[in-house]
Amino acid sequence: MSSGLRLTYIGGPTLLLELGGLRLLTDPTFDEAGAEFRADAYVLRKTRGPALVPASLGRIDAVLLSHDHHFDNLDAAGRAFLGSAGRVLTTEAGAERLGGGARGLAPWQTVELPAPDGRTVRVTATPARHGPAHADRGPVVGFVLALTDAVAHAVYLSGDTVWYDGVAEISRRFSIRTAVLFMGAARVAAVGPWHLTFTAAEGVEAARAFAEATIVPVHFEDWEHFYESRPEIDRAFATAELGHRLRWLPRGVVTADTN
Repeated sequence: MSSGLRLTYIGGPTLLLELGGLRLLTDPTFDEAGAEFRADAYVLRKTRGPALVPASLGRIDAVLLSHDHHFDNLDAAGRAFLGSAGRVLTTEAGAERLGGGARGLAPWQTVELPAPDGRTVRVTATPARHGPAHADRGPVVGFVLALTDAVAHAVYLSGDTVWYDGVAEISRRFSIRTAVLFMGAARVAAVGPWHLTFTAAEGVEAARAFAEATIVPVHFEDWEHFYESRPEIDRAFATAELGHRLRWLPRGVVTADTN
């Protein structure tokens, strides 16, 4: 039985997934273009607003929040939105900071969510490393989603991570058919010269590991600190003869999964 997955790309890391009628939202970012977020050593600037506003989304059963402590994954409007979601699943540290209904998950921990169609969606937290081992900007968590009666059609949400052994282990544990990769080779000079999310080359490595998966890039645009965008990703996949595996989602449009 297929998953019947539907995806709506809102912008940045924000994606609405519908699975068994369950409506799940990734890292909410709803501020408009021009927003600035100042930390002690750097400023993150948003260059493009969301394709959809929160009021247009309807019911959200759960937010899958890779981490709460970076503005490009949870901006001001996104943070305000959390209270209207059915629940929030995130890192253990993030749940402590957010309080309320947030639930923290350690890597490989699972939670089951009842879907409106009578089925059950199993959410498994997965490892993520937000940069090089010596300068991890985490903690961050990824997620694998699967209907319990369609586990061969699992969906992987990477969250902000680079390619490393923890991600490779996910490919060995699950049958991933759709891999949503946070790409863009994010880099913030004030914290170091290294990338903090998948590069295009690392996306190719992930595609090889998740050999049966359609690759859906997100979080490669809408902020100043991305160093690679769609042309670099397209080029890397074409060079690796994997261009047919990419699926670029139109902004604000519901897209049915074909796997």
